[in-house]
Amino acid sequence: MRLSVVLTDLKAWRCINDDNHLDGKMEVEDLIHFMGSEEGRLYMNVNQYIYKLHAPFSAQLNVPRQTDERLVITASAITLALRPLHIAKLTDSGSLDMLYSVEQFCVFILTIPWLAHRLPPVLLPALCHKTVLSLCFKMLLIYKEKILNKISEKDQLYTVSCLSMMPKVGWLLANIICLATGSNNNSEVPGKLIRGIDLTSYVHVIINLSENLLVWFEKARSIKKDSDGVEVYTELFEEFSTTLLCGTQTLSSVKMSYIDFFSPVYQQCHLMELLSLENDSSSDEPHNLLPTNSECQGKRGLIDVAYYYSCMLRIFLLLNPVAGPMSVLNMLSFTPGFLITLWQTVESSIFSGRSRLTKDSSHTGDTLSEKKNGNVSKHKRVVKDEGRKWASVLHKITGKSQANIESADIQPRSKQVDDDSYGIWNIESLKHGAEGMSKDAFCLLHLFCSTYSHLLVVLDDIEFYEKQVPFKLEQQQGIASMLNTFVYNTLSHSFSLQTRPLVDAAIRCLHLLYERDCRHQFCPPALWLAPAMKTRPTIAVAARTHEALSANLRLEDASTLPNMSSAVIYIPHIFPFEERVQMFREFINMDKTSRRMAGEVVSSGSRAVEVVIRRSHVIEDGFQQLNSLGSRLKSNIHVSFVGESGLQEAGLDYGGLSKEFLTDIAKAAFSPEYGLFCQTSTSDRLIIPNTTARHIDNGIQMIEFLGRIVGKALYEGILLDYSFSLVFVQKLLGRYSFLDELSTLDSELYKNIMYVKHYNGDVRELCLDFTVTEESLGKRQVIDLKPGGKDICVTNENKLQYIHAMADYKLNRQILPLSNAFLRGLMDLISPSWLKLFNASEFNQLLSGGKHDIDVVDLRNNTRYTGGYTEGNRTIKIFWEVLAGFEAKDRCMLLKFVTSCSRAPLLGFKYLQPAFTIHKVVCDMPIWATVAGQDVERLPSASTCYNTLKLPTYKRSNTLRAKLLYAINSNAGFELS
Repeated sequence: MRLSVVLTDLKAWRCINDDNHLDGKMEVEDLIHFMGSEEGRLYMNVNQYIYKLHAPFSAQLNVPRQTDERLVITASAITLALRPLHIAKLTDSGSLDMLYSVEQFCVFILTIPWLAHRLPPVLLPALCHKTVLSLCFKMLLIYKEKILNKISEKDQLYTVSCLSMMPKVGWLLANIICLATGSNNNSEVPGKLIRGIDLTSYVHVIINLSENLLVWFEKARSIKKDSDGVEVYTELFEEFSTTLLCGTQTLSSVKMSYIDFFSPVYQQCHLMELLSLENDSSSDEPHNLLPTNSECQGKRGLIDVAYYYSCMLRIFLLLNPVAGPMSVLNMLSFTPGFLITLWQTVESSIFSGRSRLTKDSSHTGDTLSEKKNGNVSKHKRVVKDEGRKWASVLHKITGKSQANIESADIQPRSKQVDDDSYGIWNIESLKHGAEGMSKDAFCLLHLFCSTYSHLLVVLDDIEFYEKQVPFKLEQQQGIASMLNTFVYNTLSHSFSLQTRPLVDAAIRCLHLLYERDCRHQFCPPALWLAPAMKTRPTIAVAARTHEALSANLRLEDASTLPNMSSAVIYIPHIFPFEERVQMFREFINMDKTSRRMAGEVVSSGSRAVEVVIRRSHVIEDGFQQLNSLGSRLKSNIHVSFVGESGLQEAGLDYGGLSKEFLTDIAKAAFSPEYGLFCQTSTSDRLIIPNTTARHIDNGIQMIEFLGRIVGKALYEGILLDYSFSLVFVQKLLGRYSFLDELSTLDSELYKNIMYVKHYNGDVRELCLDFTVTEESLGKRQVIDLKPGGKDICVTNENKLQYIHAMADYKLNRQILPLSNAFLRGLMDLISPSWLKLFNASEFNQLLSGGKHDIDVVDLRNNTRYTGGYTEGNRTIKIFWEVLAGFEAKDRCMLLKFVTSCSRAPLLGFKYLQPAFTIHKVVCDMPIWATVAGQDVERLPSASTCYNTLKLPTYKRSNTLRAKLLYAINSNAGFELS
């Protein structure tokens, strides 16, 4: 080995003098050419030697002499492996032997697992030298297909036997990142690239190798040859990622993970170096082998970086399903100006250079490019028309509708938005969704959606609405509208598995923006409806499609990709709220039909559940008799009440008594005095499960039972005059709650947390730790927000962790057992997929009705008259005149007096069951009293179980008004009669 090193070094030839120096040089080069050639088999032998080394190198041998010998041998092997590369660079040789040598170096040396860890640290600078890396980069770019094919053949990449191993291309990628950043060579700045390295070549090599690795992952995930040679879907990839990638690989005495090789990627200095490509990139260079878009040549460098990090996000997600690309997204989202610059490039790519946003209104700080140049652009393009376009982006046409859609499946829509406004979004790049985008736009949008989604999770309302960082609200509208349009158009056309990462990222980002808008509006309502304004299917078609797709999702059919029909599942907000309510009722009607077909319901009244309820023990009797029924609670309930005297009340239940029972049990159980639920400390006083309910006898079971009661009310269309905390509803809808939702639960705690977040001094002064104190039944309990939290002081460095840990505890962990119990009961009657049509506020409307006023005309058109009243009767005419003159709150009080709920049905009084009824109460008066101007003294009363107002025959409007106001404010109903 030593002889070979000496023979290949001209300086070691003592017999060389000036006369034969040229001959000696040629002999040395010939020898090196031979060693690097196919006959020399140099790289194959070095590969086998290094494979036998363990990592780390210092742990191989305990005897110093043996260690020294191994070091000399290893150094000699690396020296010989690098000789052909040095000759190729010095002579600028393009001979086949030299090209072959560099190719073999890439195939045999750079694909060795844990290469940098197997070698002594003193040898790594030789491998990391810019001369060596530049040759490898050039070869990998020019002969990419040839080298990757050889690597693929070498380890039989796609055979089942190799699925449990990282492919060679994966190690090639990891080793290049490791060597190019010197990450295993104690570099002073982690993630900083080797000085003098060609950044453009580095980026393009990483992109090419990453894409090849992702292809391998996709094949390894889904295809396996069974013993009969038939291709089947398999879960083998999960085993692969668990055994090698998610965990650790033990090498000698050190535990290392493959994903650790990628740590330089999420260092901010690494990103900033790559972004310098934006200033000096050139599309003319021969190594610029990525697809280019002439519309974005000015941003070519940033587009290359977008390719780079788009691939990294997908790799991190596959390699580490638990944490995912969290570390990368943290770095990207908190790099000043990066998101702003990225969004401007997204605009340029999608809109063919026609920016829809003014540059100076895009942010409060400077963009990255402006910071690099040291000044802010002097040309401020403030164009009000452009701002208005974004602010009023209510619109977008999806392109031509599919030819196979029947005209009957498309229902006419009211003209909510001017037709001219649709033209803003009628552009080719969005017309066909993900499949119609260029590769540049794909990577840019994928990176933007992934990064902005991550930032939106931690961005508080003060930053979003008041400081308006990183974007102005007008820009937020534009981003929301673009994503809304993009997702709808993507679902409207078939798309491939390769575009799935972008679609998933766009849907997530869109959901976060929509949920924030639901909590605190920043977009006009029509914006969310605009893409499907003219092409969404009818309610019946959408309902049937929703059920079919939900069934596929429940079966976890991985082969099913979202499509146009699945828009109702992924972006239900494109349907107006009223239409989604009709879909909900359609789901229930379909369920009732299927139950009839299954024989669960034979005829009206058959298989009804008979219960006897004591009015003084409505909760206890209801729990005892109904809690064990589960889904059988969908059947009719026949209720018999037992009065205070202990006697059963007369009367048959035709639906009215069961309605009264549901409203009575809800009124009693949701009362804070009962202890199962309490009110939030905010001004709206919404109800939420009381955390102390866990310590009450049968507390969890009682909350589960109340979930069934609410499910029964929703199933039968009975309104309950209660509104739940939005945080609690988020749990029922299967959604995670984030920091700013704490303001809807505990405004004082939210205010204190925001004080900590924006505290300018040293947070240590506040003497906080990672604990929260909870008081229950008079006892105080200290709970750790993270393991060992009582011993961890809150500092400026970890205060964001503290803030989000506190919010997570209050919003998610603390109420999770109670919300899960309630949801279990609710699911016995209502499918979770039905509820996911709505946001949290809409769920409350679904439960308790519409606006805080009633439509008098609608109520009059859907009112029944009994006992002798007709619409033309004098008392009835006076009643409608008086009702129209009431204030809104008095009209709601009247509705609650008659129906037990102060809000109207969401779809109008046509859907109130039983129908609103006015019953005539005849009151005889002496003739002399009538002549003297006296009127009926009797008060109106109500029978809430039948939604009936019992109205005496008043003759004067002032009397009817006074008597009606007295009655509806007396908190009584039937008793007044």
